Amino acid sequence: MKQNKSILYSVAIVIGLIVVNAIAGSVYHRFDLTKDQRYTLSEVSKNLIKDLDSPLIIDIFLEGDFPSEFRLLQTEVKQLVDEFQLETNQVIVNYINPIEDETTRQQYIEELTKQGLEPYINTDNSTGKVTQDIIFPWAYASYRDKRVKIPLLKRSITQGLQEQINNSVQALEYAFADGFSKLVNAKAKKIAILKGNGQLDDILIADFLKTIKPYYNIAPFTLDSVASNPQSTLNKLKAYDLIVSAKPSVAFSENEKLVLDQYAMSGGKSLWLTEAVVMDKDSLYNDTGTSVSIMRNLNLNDFFFKYGVRINPVLVKDLFSAPIMLAIGEGSEAQMQPIQWQYSPLAAANPGHPITKNLDLVRFDFSSPIDTLKNTIKKSILVQSSPKSKTEGAPTTISLANVMNAPDEASYNLGPQNLAVILEGEFSSVYDQRVLPFKVKDFKSKSIATKMVVISDGDVIKNDVIKNRPQELGFDQLTGKSFGNKEFLLNTVNYLLDDNGLINIRAKDINIAFLDAEKTKETRGTWQFINMALPLIILGLFGFLFNYLRKRKYAS
Repeated sequence: MKQNKSILYSVAIVIGLIVVNAIAGSVYHRFDLTKDQRYTLSEVSKNLIKDLDSPLIIDIFLEGDFPSEFRLLQTEVKQLVDEFQLETNQVIVNYINPIEDETTRQQYIEELTKQGLEPYINTDNSTGKVTQDIIFPWAYASYRDKRVKIPLLKRSITQGLQEQINNSVQALEYAFADGFSKLVNAKAKKIAILKGNGQLDDILIADFLKTIKPYYNIAPFTLDSVASNPQSTLNKLKAYDLIVSAKPSVAFSENEKLVLDQYAMSGGKSLWLTEAVVMDKDSLYNDTGTSVSIMRNLNLNDFFFKYGVRINPVLVKDLFSAPIMLAIGEGSEAQMQPIQWQYSPLAAANPGHPITKNLDLVRFDFSSPIDTLKNTIKKSILVQSSPKSKTEGAPTTISLANVMNAPDEASYNLGPQNLAVILEGEFSSVYDQRVLPFKVKDFKSKSIATKMVVISDGDVIKNDVIKNRPQELGFDQLTGKSFGNKEFLLNTVNYLLDDNGLINIRAKDINIAFLDAEKTKETRGTWQFINMALPLIILGLFGFLFNYLRKRKYAS
């Protein structure tokens, strides 16, 4: 009887195991037990790929034998791509090592670099011997007849490799989702680049236009017609989702302001890069090396004041600033050298906002501080100068010769100055309870929910031009450094026009734990002993003790 029960019990266990195994094989689920939900895709990312009707092919070039930091990034990329593949079988991934084959290595390097996939040169001297590795932290995503580049590494001129890797891991889902969005979503939003008030020529904002073109439809829009038919101009402007005014230099008329105001009241978004002081670096390159800063009146003070900000007609000087290249020395002995230029603040980003999270320094030139005023509009500071800042009034004579004088550091004590602000909410019209400059059909005194970004320097969007060719925005030709201007403006436009929450993926926090390189180097011998010698010593002691006890047992 007991034997039969034992057999039945064994059979039940076997059948139970078979059933559980069958269920486990047919029902598959992954559980993300990480505190920061690192391996859980956002709904926005899932929605981008749920309706694919053709294969979305991802070619990842981060493949090979890498230093520990890049191995971590490599692992995180593979984990993330696995999550995308679990959502749909239309995602196909190829891992490519472009430098594996020595016969084609140089050809691959040249081709990828020519396509804009700049390699990362990793120099390692941790073992006392200097080695260099060429790494391509890039991917291509292709869908139908379109292909986009996806950067896997967020480079920075101020951060070490570990911090760059950490920021890159945090930005991975956004990098892939942003690339997929450009492939899958049709360009629906329209951006008007305002003209007619002395804004920058297209060649000076060419790289910005090139950067946003894959996302949006772009067209110039001139306000000249306001003078003859303001209502028609307003109606046409309302067809656009965002207006961009890049460094206007000619004052706006009341008619133009009313058109812009009613555009905002109708829910239109706007990006203003405007200045309260007239001063450009180019004006200093003359025989005397001097120029005078003067106040600029664009007739927009009441415009911004009503919405909740004020651009002060002074210049920000910052000890933490970009250099200017000047010839130092006499005659043929003169050499170009970088000299710190306090009028070019390197603005730090607000790490708590999706636009500026993990953003590199943004370069400004002759910027002004922005005050936020109390009203019902939500205001967020996007970038600020360093705590070692001060202001300088206008008019003031500015001379290149002054850069040779050591700054009075004690006078740089005003703290961080706001250089870019975003306003969100329901705006009150500038012309509420005022005589209108022209009769508006369906005048609105209160807006629907909308957004506006105000940046106190038009040069933030301005790219260099060499031999009539626009250069990369944010890249300093003289020092070879890249600043965060392009990413800042792209993130700003995406945030202003983002209806599906894609930009909010940037707010995701992922904490990566790295080993302390210095401590690892110092305690390397200790850990080698613990991992290699100590187990052998323990094993030897165990063998000695075992033999001793065995002999003692049988000897007695």
